[in-house]
Amino acid sequence: MQPIENNPGSNEFNRREFIQNAASFGALMAFMGGVPLYAEETNAAGSGDTGYNTVSAPVNCAIIGCGAQGREILRTLSLLPNAPIVAICDGYAAAFRRVKESAPTAETFTDFHKLLEKKEVQAVIVATPSHLHREIVEAALAAGKHVYCEAPLATTVEDARAIAQAARKVLSVNFQSGLQMRSDKQRHFLLPFIRSGATGKNVMARSQWHKKQSWRRSAPTPEREQALNWQISAATSPGLMGELVIHQLDMINWLLNTRPVAVTGWGSILNWKDGRDVPDTIQAVFEFPDGSNYFADATLANSFDSSYEIVYGSDSAVMLRSTNEEGSKAWLFKEVDSPLLGWEVYARKEQFYQETGIALMANASKLQKKLKDGEPPPPAETSLQQALAAFVTNCGVTADGVKDFTSKYPDDPEGLREYLSGPTMTKARKPTAGCQEGLEATVIALKANEAIMKGQGHRVLIEKQLFEI
Repeated sequence: MQPIENNPGSNEFNRREFIQNAASFGALMAFMGGVPLYAEETNAAGSGDTGYNTVSAPVNCAIIGCGAQGREILRTLSLLPNAPIVAICDGYAAAFRRVKESAPTAETFTDFHKLLEKKEVQAVIVATPSHLHREIVEAALAAGKHVYCEAPLATTVEDARAIAQAARKVLSVNFQSGLQMRSDKQRHFLLPFIRSGATGKNVMARSQWHKKQSWRRSAPTPEREQALNWQISAATSPGLMGELVIHQLDMINWLLNTRPVAVTGWGSILNWKDGRDVPDTIQAVFEFPDGSNYFADATLANSFDSSYEIVYGSDSAVMLRSTNEEGSKAWLFKEVDSPLLGWEVYARKEQFYQETGIALMANASKLQKKLKDGEPPPPAETSLQQALAAFVTNCGVTADGVKDFTSKYPDDPEGLREYLSGPTMTKARKPTAGCQEGLEATVIALKANEAIMKGQGHRVLIEKQLFEI
């Protein structure tokens, strides 16, 4: 890139060149960390580089909310080499005992405002109950902290939009919604495969989430028990659709590059009759603009067949499944009259019930080579681990990009916005869900929960203006 000249008459030309190209190789390599990880391979059914091949410089992280999800986030962050946990916060001080092993040196707070005053805290992960997100996220963004907000963004459309607007307004920080499958290598591997039409014409999609568990938690006092059981109270909970299925519906919408226009829902309390008013078993049908439907069901009353998503096309179906032990996997089930693509003749076949599926896996040839050499396969990375790794990297990318641009053009917010969304920054970032994706998934999940709570077979329209920030 040509050096930036000091001639005022050439300022606009140089600004445009700066935005469209790159800042400086020194800054670029600094925020990319310079630590290579082994690259993804491209094969016949996959995509190329998706930005997973580098590790960024360390970013000081803080966790607000030390419940079940907060503890899992803490445990996962402790596995990352560049995410030191410097602070944790929970309104219930006794919660700190459960996270001491994952964050032994972190400073503890019971007031999130005090935590946000700490200059050493660069990034905040919000893992509180969903109905508490808005106040915390808005305060963290106002304090100049990078923010990872668990999904759903909120339990009302109004609060979700307010969070998205606040994130869009603050240019100097990185905001990420906790739709962790958006960072999953396997999902990105499948994206061009499905969107290219390899499955034929989309005819329908479905997902399920089955796990027998009550969601009810005990506590030493009635007040604490009420606070812990926010998920099973309709006053504070977005239901199974908002707390669980939101990740799957976001994935279906993303893979098919569409959004539903209406949803019909059903829900009942069939097993856990303990005074709760949130259904433990739900079904929903989402209507897409092309006339196809997406069927989703979830239950806390039965664990059979766990969870997965399926996209059905006229030529084949693709099934996606994630586990903590094996990470994400996918299989292609071809119709007998589907065209021959060529590569699938040589692919690994796996029996699934009475069907034979073609295994679709990112980095498959490298994994097979390791197994042939007698080496154990690499440990599976969960979607959460990949999402948090992406968050930390993107915090560094954003901070260095802002510093590099404003050092040359300090009073140009529109130019900064364009630069941060331009090709240089886009290529440097790892794939994640931002405020727009977070808002859309939250709106769809909340509308589905509305249909479920209004009665059996109630239909709710999903107006496109609800997705506008």
